Amino acid sequence: MDTKELYREILNERNLNPSHKKAMSGATCVLNGVNPSCGDNITLSLKVQDGKIADASYEGSGCAISQASCDIMIDLILGKSEEEAKRLCGLFMRMVTEGADEKELEELDEAAALQDIAKMPARVKCAELGWRTMKEALMSKGKSAEKSLPHC
Repeated sequence: MDTKELYREILNERNLNPSHKKAMSGATCVLNGVNPSCGDNITLSLKVQDGKIADASYEGSGCAISQASCDIMIDLILGKSEEEAKRLCGLFMRMVTEGADEKELEELDEAAALQDIAKMPARVKCAELGWRTMKEALMSKGKSAEKSLPHC
């Protein structure tokens, strides 16, 4: 199986059988993220305890890329500090716009399945939706119990 086929399989599996697509009670921050160009819409719930992401989930609808990317992102940030989650977000954003080196791809784990999105500019916002929403939720934590991120 070649790498591109493996990546497609990862995205399909995450879209069809997401691990984190569910309601969550007890979230410390909830943020809605929308990609108006594609119609993707997610509500991301994070439970942050002692500066670490203890739990996370999302609800919503959208294309396979936005849904799979959000599910993969949650796997990657669970148990991480807020700062580490934001750093990984920056790494992911660079990967889908400029590319990434082997070390960065390894660090992004399954999120590296989205590296070819950099070659499809119209789909970048789909892949970034969950990540942008997470970063904004962490940056605005404590300012508002729930808010909406209208444009990603």
